Amino acid sequence: MAAAPGRWPLWVTLCLGAALAVDRSNFKTCEQSGFCRRQRRIQPGNSPYRALLESLELGPDVAKIQLVNEVTQVPLLLEVWGLTGNVTRLRIQELAPLRPRFQVPDVLLGEPPAERLEVTARDEATLELSLGPGGHRLLVTERPFRLDLLRGRELLCSVNARGLLVFEHQRRRRDSDPPKDPPGEEGAAQESPEDGAGSTQSEKPVEPPAEPEEEPGAWEETFKTHTDSKPYGPTSVGLDFSLPGFEHVYGIPEHADNLRLRPTEGGDPYRLYNLDVFQYELFTPMALYGSVPLLLAHRPRLSLGLFWLNAAETWVDIGSNTAGKTLFGKLLDYMQGGGETPQTEVRWMSESGVIDVFLLLGPGPADVTAQYGRLTGTQALPPLFSLGYHQSRWNYQDEADVEAVERGFEEHELPLDVLWLDIEHADGKRYFTWDPAKFPNPRGMLEHLAARKRRMVSIVDPHIKVDGGYRVYSELRARGLYVKTKDGNDYEGWCWPGSSAYPDFTNPEMREWWANMFAFDQYEGSTEALFTWNDMNEPSVFSGPEVTMHKDARHFGGWEHRELHNLYGLYVQKATAEGQIRRSGGRLRPFVLGRAFFAGSQRYGAVWTGDNTAEWDHLRISIPMCLSFGLAGLAFCGADVGGFFKNPGPELQVRWYQAGAFQPFFRAHAHLDTARREPWLLRPEHLDMVRAALRRRYALIPTWYTAFYRCHRQGVPVMRPLWMEFPDDPHTFAMDDQYLIDRVLLVHPVTEAGARGVHVYLPGEGEVWYDDETHEQHRAPQTLYVPVTLSTIPVFQRGGTVIPRQDRPRRSTEAMKGDPFTLYVALSPQGTAQGELYLDDGISFDYATKNEFLHRQFHFANGTLTSSSADPRGSMSSPAWLERVVILGVGRPESALLTAHDGSQTPLQFQHDPERSVLTLRRPGVPIGADWSISLR
Repeated sequence: MAAAPGRWPLWVTLCLGAALAVDRSNFKTCEQSGFCRRQRRIQPGNSPYRALLESLELGPDVAKIQLVNEVTQVPLLLEVWGLTGNVTRLRIQELAPLRPRFQVPDVLLGEPPAERLEVTARDEATLELSLGPGGHRLLVTERPFRLDLLRGRELLCSVNARGLLVFEHQRRRRDSDPPKDPPGEEGAAQESPEDGAGSTQSEKPVEPPAEPEEEPGAWEETFKTHTDSKPYGPTSVGLDFSLPGFEHVYGIPEHADNLRLRPTEGGDPYRLYNLDVFQYELFTPMALYGSVPLLLAHRPRLSLGLFWLNAAETWVDIGSNTAGKTLFGKLLDYMQGGGETPQTEVRWMSESGVIDVFLLLGPGPADVTAQYGRLTGTQALPPLFSLGYHQSRWNYQDEADVEAVERGFEEHELPLDVLWLDIEHADGKRYFTWDPAKFPNPRGMLEHLAARKRRMVSIVDPHIKVDGGYRVYSELRARGLYVKTKDGNDYEGWCWPGSSAYPDFTNPEMREWWANMFAFDQYEGSTEALFTWNDMNEPSVFSGPEVTMHKDARHFGGWEHRELHNLYGLYVQKATAEGQIRRSGGRLRPFVLGRAFFAGSQRYGAVWTGDNTAEWDHLRISIPMCLSFGLAGLAFCGADVGGFFKNPGPELQVRWYQAGAFQPFFRAHAHLDTARREPWLLRPEHLDMVRAALRRRYALIPTWYTAFYRCHRQGVPVMRPLWMEFPDDPHTFAMDDQYLIDRVLLVHPVTEAGARGVHVYLPGEGEVWYDDETHEQHRAPQTLYVPVTLSTIPVFQRGGTVIPRQDRPRRSTEAMKGDPFTLYVALSPQGTAQGELYLDDGISFDYATKNEFLHRQFHFANGTLTSSSADPRGSMSSPAWLERVVILGVGRPESALLTAHDGSQTPLQFQHDPERSVLTLRRPGVPIGADWSISLR
């Protein structure tokens, strides 16, 4: 949750902004961010950098070439890798830095395997490298320095084509002594920290040449009342990428904006800097809670990705150009044809660190997301209960309130998996504790929920109340595990508990300590039914610059906060997830919701779009925001149903439940000052609509879980834009009001007040789509007008797919275990269909460690539906059985014959609807995990 004006001392209220809208003055523009201002003033032109081709060192898997700035004579080192699976890595750093520069640790799964490089052509001005067996080549131009990446004769990407490479080298400040490290950390930053951070160069640092006069703010920068000391001076980096033929680019979450990124000429660039933004605005490039520096580009027959591995404050400019204007010299010899090609220009600018970029070369959309997944990991397979419905607010007051809310779901026959507790549940906002008056028996409360097959999530934020009598605060202080100020004292700021200290989660010892706090004997009152919400982990500091931590605060290894800011939230969620795993002896999967995130956060849990507002525009924007998250690996995304701020009217509340039921993470949440909005407080007709939306969600839990398993294994988003499945259809490239769940369901939520109809685009030349409720057929491609009432959710099943459902209403996902399945077989125009079902115990890692899973494949062709194993390693059995088969788009057969796994045959009863061409086969009765076939004659 964001800070709440009116509940804090006057100076805090003034700092946060008293109006119910974002106070833009609390957050920097590019012009107010010194390094962004400096870099943006550099206009495209000839780069001052030259590649010293004679310095080439070619190893078996890396090429090293020195670069030199011909103005300052400062040398840089370019390293090039051709990685397995159509990925190219480029890294540029100082050849001889005065101080090691931060290189992001703990994000990559490991050192990516590399291909063998070869020099395939060379002359006095250019060098050509073969990047491995994929046919990709890199053309290195000496002066001005430039890189062009080609596949065959096709130019995929140019680097520094506009001459915007910036590398502010380290230097001594005029007439001053070298900066000192904080007490107790002398020399720490001159050594390479573990886990890959720091310089990899062994050359002895050399004194750079004399520097020209620098603009104000280079060594010290003031924003509002906060002054940022810069003991190491300006150290920003930047680089431009030209993408010929591309007009559509996506990604770089988090921004409350359309899915397709807009050109930024004439305004601010997109900003990546994790911030607690109170009542954020829409359709703006302002930074929000999380950052993933991954940009995707798409055009017919080709998708690419740019992964900029830098955790400092980053700005991204998007522009358009004409490819013909940036080609010259030898490159023209490689190009076919002539004329001008549309081109997107991308410019990355980061405050510190090195240039470390991965070019993900597809060629298909799913190839790009898989390449990114191999680098940073895929979405963790969530526990099954977390795909159900979550009920939250700030705050359920006490144990009696929790019991009454849970009972309300029972009495109104509404499914529910998780109840949530916000900050008021803790004793004076001391996390890992319970308010003794309001929650005197937390274990009993949790055991009651578990007996009803439900769970609870409690909030544990990463700011610690300064209180000598609070064990968590005292232990961390005694161990020296807090972030430090520039002077070496514990960093303190203002947050929910009042004066707060901030654990240094970049320190492995701190993460180990934090993880151990989730043990049942440390987190008193906790049980296996309790899971965790990490809020405010940007980190949020109400009294800090831009409501976050000072950039000159110091972390483990002597690194400044400015160098790793965007990593902090990832480390919090990582440590929390590890704690939940550890408390079960490594047996059970965690569930952790985090607000701040970075590349790799998908390995540790779920995310959401933060503190939204009960307005129609916020409902609409949740779709492109979650689509953007998914493209960046964060597949487990949702938005606060109903809006966090303000009170939704009944129409908006119903529509938000309908939309939320078809997003990966499904939670209702609300601000302390809003009216209570449990579903049964609605009028009966609106409650019925919410109940219907919840039941549709639960019926599709098997489809959701199977999609998450595929996402976990292959890196493909669960909720995805249409162009991922229809990459050659330009109509889909900018669509973000409708989307696909896996490849099987097309969803177009109603997001307009008073809507009487929506226009749904059904893609796919020669394909057919079926209305998910009426089963009416619609040929594609077409734009279909769908009349709607308040109870309508436009959802279409793709022809050629099989969807497993569990249609019996239950109180929770756990209560559905063993329930029978219905298969919805939607035939293609060719009379075929296929689909999958994945099952495991829903809670443990046994699927990975013991092959305790069930993965079935369903295939319909030539009038026969067959079930077979999709993965013979799976050894789990299931009591669930097949209750019905519903086949869409089929004529009436003479008979239906079931052949069981033992060869026995049984005729099946059926019913056929000739008007809709729907065939229903009743009670086949075979185990869902068995081999069988059903033949229609």
